[in-house]
Amino acid sequence: MTIALPVRTPKVGVVSLGCPKATVDSERILTQLRSEGYELTSSYEGADTVIVNTCGFIDSAVQESLDAIGEALRENGKVIVTGCLGARDEEVLKHYPQVLSVSGPQAYETVLNAVHDVVAPPEHNPFVDLVPPQGIKLTPRHYAYLKISEGCNHTCSFCIIPSMRGKLVSRPVEEVLDEAKRLVEAGVQELLVISQDTSAYGVDVKHKLAFWNGQPVKTSMTGLVKALGDMGAWVRLHYVYPYPNVEEVIPLMVEGKVLPYLDMPLQHADPRVLKAMRRPGNIDRQLERIQQWREQVPDLTLRSTFIVGFPGETEEEFQRLLDFLAAAQLDRVGCFQYSPVEGAAANEIAEQVPDEVKQDRYDRFMQTQQAISAQKMQAKIGRVYEVLVDEVDEEGAIARSQADAPDIDGMVFIPDGHELSPGDRLKVRIFAADEYDLWGEQVDLDAK
Repeated sequence: MTIALPVRTPKVGVVSLGCPKATVDSERILTQLRSEGYELTSSYEGADTVIVNTCGFIDSAVQESLDAIGEALRENGKVIVTGCLGARDEEVLKHYPQVLSVSGPQAYETVLNAVHDVVAPPEHNPFVDLVPPQGIKLTPRHYAYLKISEGCNHTCSFCIIPSMRGKLVSRPVEEVLDEAKRLVEAGVQELLVISQDTSAYGVDVKHKLAFWNGQPVKTSMTGLVKALGDMGAWVRLHYVYPYPNVEEVIPLMVEGKVLPYLDMPLQHADPRVLKAMRRPGNIDRQLERIQQWREQVPDLTLRSTFIVGFPGETEEEFQRLLDFLAAAQLDRVGCFQYSPVEGAAANEIAEQVPDEVKQDRYDRFMQTQQAISAQKMQAKIGRVYEVLVDEVDEEGAIARSQADAPDIDGMVFIPDGHELSPGDRLKVRIFAADEYDLWGEQVDLDAK
């Protein structure tokens, strides 16, 4: 009698760096690998190969990606590189010629073929369902990123992402809605809509009309949000450029179909700097629109990002940015010091601002915004908000309000939340705040 020995399942490790769009790329690769029968691992040890999904947006991200590749090579030796830095294959190969494969973002087939070259997929067993309907996710099960398009039609002088990810290509709206429905049915409580330019969704297909669930749906940001808003999960919009069609989304916030939250990267407030950046430059008009939005949606949270130390930026132009912060009273703000990324047109348009000046402007910018944020957070004490629990530890529950996106905004700490679970949605009354975070207690809605 011959005894069949158990066949070892091949293992693939993954390191995913960069923005949420890269996270979605990693999830797609892992979903396909899992469907082919591979075992996925977060450890170098025992992995037949390791995929490193890289970022290449700014110099610090490039260095982080190179360091991650080096670590994977030391710990495992068989490394497949993909992602934004992978689009600059000569940069990767200059440092690590021993990597097995290098490919750019969304190069799913190239990555899968490279894995197959290292270790073939196991024999398919049709009686075992290896992939859940929502696919493999790198985020907690109660929230997920929903990528609606690839690429970007902008030519911002500081950015090289379009050269890596290409022009705008919108996903079919029915495909996006199918994915969202699977996610919500699997327990997802928050859908984070992401792309390079969410406002432009559908421009490349002339906002064509499609059908989903027997209903017509326009391939546009507004059409998509209307349909997503009926699924019962929080819907949060990221990377919303300040186009006129944003006005169409504001009433949907009033209706509760989308969270009263806009992530709108403005980058600067001085007209000359914005022109050099190749960005929209009517700041007075933008302030007027912000005021109108807040009149319609009093609890609207506005998040934005800015760059200080852009080539040629003067002290007067930087001061105009600080003046805009004071006038706009934005809720959440990120700031970056300009980094001369290889291939960016901005590197050549003017003299570089000295590093010590960049640092000084960054510090002053953050001090200005911190004071604004602290005042806004103090005003929330005593109010009741709906929150979504992310984790629970010995000190209670850690949650987020509708004003807080994961990883980039603040948190709501609930000291009496030991019995809660990740994914719970509940009401809390705020009793304390600092510059960025809140503390709240559960509200008994049944109490009289």
